[in-house]
This record gives sequence, structure tokens and C-alpha cells, in this order.
Amino acid sequence: MLRIAIDAMGGDCGPRVIIAGALAAARDLSVGLMLVGRKGEVRAALDRMAVDPSVDLTLVDADEVVDMGEPPAAALRRKPGASIRVAAGLVQRGEASALFSAGSTGATVIAACNAFGLLDDVDRPALAATVPTRRGPAVLLDAGANAACRPRHLFHFAVMGSVYARVALGIERPRVGLLSIGAEETKGNTLTREAHRLLKNAPVDFIGNVEAQEVYSGLADVMVCDGFTGNVALKVSEGLAEMIVDVLGDELAQSTGAGGSLAARRAFRRFRRKIDYSEYGGAPLLGVAGLAVVGHGRSSAKAVRNAVAMAHRFATQDMVRRIGREIAAERVPRT
Repeated sequence: MLRIAIDAMGGDCGPRVIIAGALAAARDLSVGLMLVGRKGEVRAALDRMAVDPSVDLTLVDADEVVDMGEPPAAALRRKPGASIRVAAGLVQRGEASALFSAGSTGATVIAACNAFGLLDDVDRPALAATVPTRRGPAVLLDAGANAACRPRHLFHFAVMGSVYARVALGIERPRVGLLSIGAEETKGNTLTREAHRLLKNAPVDFIGNVEAQEVYSGLADVMVCDGFTGNVALKVSEGLAEMIVDVLGDELAQSTGAGGSLAARRAFRRFRRKIDYSEYGGAPLLGVAGLAVVGHGRSSAKAVRNAVAMAHRFATQDMVRRIGREIAAERVPRT
């Protein structure tokens, strides 16, 4: 059975939420779980849950954890038994098909790169976050793997994002935009201006700069930026979405009229699902030669369930190999 290595110690809420979400995925899918973490804490969390005896479940002891506030590279050097390193090692050795962690993004990226290596023709990995738009889902990358980038990295992100949109989202000809502060190619900082110049000659359908207010318009299927900008944009969007849901919920609670209220609440539920980040679960780390899905630090059990389902789906579809093959076919130059 296909197995997913779960960093049970990752995330802001501890093992309980991570394990609950992973178990929900295992119940719904034909997937085994390898729960990696401090065995006593993991077992204690499991003892408080109703675990289906048919679930293929393995506990892997890892007595160290990389905390969110630690410098990830230094922490991984000091902690060879860190749960994220042990989980990545399971995938590297073929004992698991994919990795999921909602822990330190930096530690997850480093552990995955060290364990799996990079695909040919890739300089840097990138987190590909799925975002809702008026025309359907789109991809934003990098969403946090690289705080500082060079123009050639954005060039490669555009190629990887375009391939991912075709393979994962079924978009035949993804439109690629560069996230910037103005539509004109002269707008932005040195990074975006030089990246724009390179992207005009990239093997993708480059449509030019995309301003922030157009991210959710559906203008572009793939939006490229450095990881610092992408992570800020994503978290601002999540906060705004939560605020809108809360305000609309309060307004609906005060509305009157049984028929109208019922119809409005159904519409509200559909709207909430469309903008809820937990519906997507996590972001795959593109560019590494192994499958890793990274979740939000405050992932709910629902988000974990959907992230594990994503990892299972991509492993079943042989996503890493397909992306590597398509990137190689593009003959991306070293710019």
C-alpha cells in the first residue's frame, strides 16, 4: 500500500490535530500512514482517538523537533533525529511515497532538498500554492521556500509553475504572469524588471506583469514571485478571507426571513468553501526529486486531511517524474 510519511510534530497545534487529519485521509483513501515523532506523545494522541483498526499505521520514533522560531539549517545540523529529517529519510529510502509537514517551512525545504536532491535544470525549489480565482484555481509560486531570489530563479519558477498547472490542474496552455507593482515592464524593482526581460523569452505563455489586485481575477493561471512576496501575499489573502467570512456570517445571523435566509446561507457555504485555504490543504514543493507537501503552521484537521489527500493523489499520478520529464523537454537554458 502507498504510504505517506507524516511529520506528526509539525504545526502550531501539536500532534493531535495533525494525526486527526491524517487519520481522516486514511479512512477516506487507500493510503497508509507513517507517523513520525516522539513516540510517547504520538501514542498518547492516538489513545484519545477512535482509530479504525483497518488503517495501515506505523509509528516511527523521532525524539527531536525543529521549533518554528529556530534557524532551520542550524537546527537540522544540531538535531539529526528531528522528525522532519526522519520523515524525509523514509521517502528517500522508498519506505514512503511522499512527505507531509506543517512544521517549519525552512526546515522542511532543507530536509527535502538534502534527502531528495533537485531535478535536473532546477536551481531552486518553489512552493506552489493553489489560490482561488473567478475563473477557477491558479498557482502562486514561490509561496515561501526562498526569501531571496535572483531573476533566473523566477524564470525557472515560471517553467515549473506552467508544467504544474498543466499536469495538476489540467490547464492546457497556462497563462503566466509576474507579480509586480505595475502592469508596465519598467515597473517594479531590479528583480522583477530583469525577470520580466527573461520571461519574455521563456518557453511559457507569458502575459506580462500582474498587479496584486488581479491575483484573484483569473487573469493569470500561474503567478510568479520571490518567496518573501508570495508568502506575505498569501497570508494577507488568508486573513482577508477569514475577515470576510466572519463579517458575512455575522450579517447572515442577523438577517430575517426563513426562505431568503436559507438560500443565503447555502450561497454563503459555497462561497466559504471557495476561499477556504484548508480546501487545498497544502502546497507541493516543486523542483525536488521527491514528493513533499507543506502545510500551513496553523493547519486544521481538515487542512491536514486535504494535504495528505493531495500527497496521495500526486504520488499515484507519479507527479514528480512527470514534472521532471516536462521540464527537461522544455530545454530550459541556464540563464
